[in-house]
Amino acid sequence: MTQFMNKRENIVTEAIDGLIMASGGRLARLDGYPHIRVVVRADWDKSRVALVSGGGSGHEPAHAGFVGAGMLTAAVCGDVFASPSVDAVLAGILAVTGPAGCLLIVKNYTGDRLNFGLAAERARAFGRKVSMVVVDDDIALPDLPQARGVAGTLFVHKIAGHLAESGADLASVTEAAERVIAGTKSIGMSLDTCTVPGSAKESRIAPGMAELGLGIHGEPGVEQVSFTSAQQAMAAMVDKLAATMQDRPHVALLNNLGGTSVLEMSVLAYELAKSKLGPQIKWMVGPAAMMTSLDMRGVSVSVYPLTAADEAALTAATPLAAWPGCHAMGAPKVLALPDGLTPIRPIPSAHPVTRQFLTHCCEIMMGMEHDLNALDAKSGDGDTGSTLAGAARALLGAMDRLPLADHTQLYRAIGQELSQTMGGSSGVLLAIFFAAAGDAASSGLTMRDALRAGLERMQEIGGARLGDRTMIDALQPALDALEQGLPAARDAARAGANHTATLKRAKAGRAAYVNAGNLEGHIDPGAEAVARLFEALTA
Repeated sequence: MTQFMNKRENIVTEAIDGLIMASGGRLARLDGYPHIRVVVRADWDKSRVALVSGGGSGHEPAHAGFVGAGMLTAAVCGDVFASPSVDAVLAGILAVTGPAGCLLIVKNYTGDRLNFGLAAERARAFGRKVSMVVVDDDIALPDLPQARGVAGTLFVHKIAGHLAESGADLASVTEAAERVIAGTKSIGMSLDTCTVPGSAKESRIAPGMAELGLGIHGEPGVEQVSFTSAQQAMAAMVDKLAATMQDRPHVALLNNLGGTSVLEMSVLAYELAKSKLGPQIKWMVGPAAMMTSLDMRGVSVSVYPLTAADEAALTAATPLAAWPGCHAMGAPKVLALPDGLTPIRPIPSAHPVTRQFLTHCCEIMMGMEHDLNALDAKSGDGDTGSTLAGAARALLGAMDRLPLADHTQLYRAIGQELSQTMGGSSGVLLAIFFAAAGDAASSGLTMRDALRAGLERMQEIGGARLGDRTMIDALQPALDALEQGLPAARDAARAGANHTATLKRAKAGRAAYVNAGNLEGHIDPGAEAVARLFEALTA
């Protein structure tokens, strides 16, 4: 897999320098590259307890992204998924530790425990006061004698960091860190494994499956489960967490493992809020990428039972962009629409023949979803089928609310429904089409002429014409031929759709940005949808 890097052996050092260069002077690093890679606060004066954490790289923004006021004093960075050396950890401790002492926050991996532990012993021999805590928040493998440390570590960074910034002594900071570790529980799930820089990707997760309980270094999880939806995935994690939680308010940290889109993370936040844990979650950190596993398409959830002091620490301001903040959870706040925009609902009426016809049209659209998406992927963004199928499902759901016996009002009602439920420019254009057809029908025009009037209004506003490589290339010939009957309209629509495959340039729509090589030989998906609709209606 191609990645944005120069040489594999330089990726960590160059990333660290890039972070420091972009920090506005907030961060610095110790000398000793590449053996010693320690990021420190540039403003540190050793007057307070220092917090040092770190481990393998590949978890960005952890750990260097959390170096700053109210969190870490220094981060010691190893190679990708590899512990830093004892010398590097020792250098970090000695560089930032003053009379107040230093707390090492270590995730429970053998290399990290050993290297940070030995560095702590050597630092004590230098006369430094050093405490060490080990985070073991992962509940994925309950029978494992030493649970892994994962994203719950960030609760420790923030709460202990706030206390240290406020001037608490080493014993108090250490005690708070141990208390947070004892109460924090985490679980992760992923749809795919990560790609280690410079290495071929080896995915062990089959399509349609998700791995529950995998580690942040891509280690196998406790089990693979079939994946059906975000709701089902969140429920699987929630079930594991619920068995370990106290019946009291908690803070949740929703962590992107690196390759999950922001859109998906918001859906997962919605599902977490709706889950059986929702009533217990008072505060939320994220959703955001905080402790990643390179580009893993996964998510982890960490929970911790709150005290008033912890709430103050977690919600305290910090200048670090990597910390997304800790925000109160609550139901969506809904404001009324401005005057004049509240939809006027038509009076529903029954008409079995019209209902059957509309239902058939909707079923046709839903049935071609996959094929249209595949066709659109060749010249667009691959969602034409889903957009039309979504509109069809919405119309089916609204069937009992439609004025089926009054075709004039029905056109307008369909236009209104599409404007509210169908995404993108196609939804707006079809809403204009049906609204204009309704206006034309109210003046006594026939169905064909009303639909033609709708088409003319859609072209007037949208700007597309015959030959522009849009659905109009099939729709306009079909409506022109409709007075000769449905078979003639069907043939005209198919001829128009097929013609779009010969057009090397689109003059409207998203395909206008696509080069000729990706257009030629492929029918426009909107035109194909029109042609297939007429074909199915005459089958």
